[in-house]
Amino acid sequence: MAEAEGGRVITLLIVDDHPVVRDGLRGMFAASPGFAVLGEAADGVEGVRLAVALDPDVVLMDLRMPGGGGVAAIRELGRSGVRARVLVLTTYDTDSDTLPAIEAGATGYLLKDAPRDELFTAVRAAADGRTVLSPAVASRLVSRVRGPRNEPLSAREREVLRLVAKGTSNRRIAAELFISEATVKTHLAHVFAKLGANDRAAAVAAAYDRGILG
Repeated sequence: MAEAEGGRVITLLIVDDHPVVRDGLRGMFAASPGFAVLGEAADGVEGVRLAVALDPDVVLMDLRMPGGGGVAAIRELGRSGVRARVLVLTTYDTDSDTLPAIEAGATGYLLKDAPRDELFTAVRAAADGRTVLSPAVASRLVSRVRGPRNEPLSAREREVLRLVAKGTSNRRIAAELFISEATVKTHLAHVFAKLGANDRAAAVAAAYDRGILG
């Protein structure tokens, strides 16, 4: 197992129904210091089982797979409480694919034509809990927020945002609303997307500006 500078090795689980893709990804990461592939799965159901058993830092998740799709697997991983971050790696960037995956709790979303270095950077960012979106996906999400399909916040999203405006941490919000921290993060992702905000402060400012908070 090759060590990265500083001694940290990021562990991975690859979930994709195409053996050639899995082999290619495994070889790519095996040849790069700082990564270790713990296992592979051909569908979402097996991916969830292995993620629980192997405890990887990052799960590289395809979306459209026979026998168990990626979005359902991402939701199940959130419910199971595993610490792994999910980085979607797919050929699809349509609204019907990207938005459900992000809403389900994916940390990032990349397309399979991403350059190798971009993929490595994205995996490192995902392992650190930072959101990673390919330019095409980010542009699509921004267009959705700014376009006429912009949606109002749900009652629960407003509750979360009010607590954020008071400086409440995700953990405390989860406790007050009797939901998981992962669910709080999902609600915040929805709020950020709907308000066109990049962080908590910007979301609160936008909410006051639009009269959502007062």
